[in-house]
Amino acid sequence: MFVLPLLISGALCTLAVGVAGQAAEYQQCGGTGWTGPTTCTLGWTCTPVSPPYYYQCLPGSGSQATTTTTRQTTTTPNPPISSTPPVTGGSPPTLSTVGSGFRVDTKGGLIFDVNKSSGSITNLQYNGVQYQDSSKLSAINSGLGDSTVTAETIGAYVKITAVARNLPVTQYYIAKSGDPTIYMGTYITGEVDPGELRWLARMRKAVLPKGWHDPVSDIVGCTAFEGKDTFKCPNGQTRCKMYSSDRFIDDIVHGVTGSNVGVWMIMPGVAYETSSGGPFMRDINTQGGDQQELYWYMNSGHVRTEPWRFGLMGPYAMKFTTSTSPPSGDVDTSFFSELSVRGYVPNNQRGRVSGSATGVPSNFETVLHWYNNAAQYWTKASGGTYTSPLMKPGTYTMKMYRNEFLVAQSSVTVSVGTTVSKSIAATVDPTRDTIFRIGEFDGQPFELKNGDKITRMHPTDPRMSSWGGTYTVGQSSPRDFPMALGSDAGGVATVNFSLSSSQVKQLTLRIGTTLSFQNGRPTVRVNNAWSGADPGAPTLIDSRGLTRGAYRGYGNVYTWNIPASALRSGSNSLTIGAVGSKNLGGWLAGNYIVDAVELYVS
Repeated sequence: MFVLPLLISGALCTLAVGVAGQAAEYQQCGGTGWTGPTTCTLGWTCTPVSPPYYYQCLPGSGSQATTTTTRQTTTTPNPPISSTPPVTGGSPPTLSTVGSGFRVDTKGGLIFDVNKSSGSITNLQYNGVQYQDSSKLSAINSGLGDSTVTAETIGAYVKITAVARNLPVTQYYIAKSGDPTIYMGTYITGEVDPGELRWLARMRKAVLPKGWHDPVSDIVGCTAFEGKDTFKCPNGQTRCKMYSSDRFIDDIVHGVTGSNVGVWMIMPGVAYETSSGGPFMRDINTQGGDQQELYWYMNSGHVRTEPWRFGLMGPYAMKFTTSTSPPSGDVDTSFFSELSVRGYVPNNQRGRVSGSATGVPSNFETVLHWYNNAAQYWTKASGGTYTSPLMKPGTYTMKMYRNEFLVAQSSVTVSVGTTVSKSIAATVDPTRDTIFRIGEFDGQPFELKNGDKITRMHPTDPRMSSWGGTYTVGQSSPRDFPMALGSDAGGVATVNFSLSSSQVKQLTLRIGTTLSFQNGRPTVRVNNAWSGADPGAPTLIDSRGLTRGAYRGYGNVYTWNIPASALRSGSNSLTIGAVGSKNLGGWLAGNYIVDAVELYVS
């Protein structure tokens, strides 16, 4: 093992200061739209890396000397960027120091640099092409700030550790020989200002033009119209980085792509175990602006429903490929057990849960979810049985969902080295004499009007169908009923239905919601003669939801008993609206998302 240390405040460092008007070592010196220096300091040549877009100062014969102040030098030779073919297996990646950074050559086509004072990534070269943006670095959040950074070779791996001085964060970068992947782990001991924790790679959009679910988060040429993160384009279409999100249970791989290249975030195995939000949480994946931004969000306040967890986030990985198709998310990170990564729990220190999961009809997903203050896990049942991921020991709340609608809850204790048998069954819905039901009580609005679009665009987007409207029982489909209603936008929904004389009796109206904003909740009125009582404001989630593509929060089911005196034989009408705060107006006033609506005999 050899270690390359850095004393941030003391005696070990090498500072290189470029001559004014010239680009320093490994900095950009040309390319399409470049207005900065076009010559390099002595010993460095402005070299085409990805012509005509990007030229960089690489070792060669530059045009002017460099003034260097050296306190003490403890560097290995600074090799040029390798153009040799990828190596598989054999010796570990090459670790060296270059200027103010540690350089890792993975021998798999990927070379990356980590700044010695901040732990940010400053260089991402894959197969000779520079992907790192020159104006903004890749880092946790917007950078860890002053950090103690060390690099070492341990057996077949290179490990770089960045310990933030003023944040409760330790970041790990790990490389394997022949593998164009940066493996990472993020260890935290407390909440991180400004209330979120994310990995953010800021890369050159010229060579990585396409984001995830492109173009939903591409904001080039568009103008912010709601906050600083929701944009309207000249054609009226809307964009937001939130629209690039997927449910955590499904989000194992996401990435950005260019010509015969892809850069991918991979969250394998139990990477989400210390994050917050559960299996249906969704968060930002990409945004394309001046840079192409690739994210993995570990914690945030974006429609957050539970507190932070602390410990190791991950392991996770950022992988480079020569394909625009996502790679497998089945990535082995068990080698972390050899590398003294804080918070890493190896498989032999974990246990499992398995058993039967019954009572959910086959046309729905059966989702199992375990959580406590320290960890969270999930899986999907198949054929009425399930096996959990390997879990940390402890006692967990256990939930089962019909798609995303809670149908059973229990608890289970997991021990090291054992598989606990635990069966769970859905609470059976009582048999009801149903007059009508619109949609399914499954925790999702997708079958309703605009439900197929809401995760990828703003409710004002011209591609949306008109909001509100009329649903006629026996004639309409769920697509005729709006998936959201607002107190200052979207109008109301009217349901026309018929009753026989024998059905004119007390009926129960049941409305399920999946998310509310600004105290939004339903109002109901029957035949313009009877109004249901206000159910009161739901639990507040202080985060925009509907307008940023979110549909899931705590969820509520509201019921009202409609007296027989409000009903009549023959035609009847039900009007459903919304009440809530109107401080902000439009779709930022009180609103809610509909799961399903049902009327049945009490």
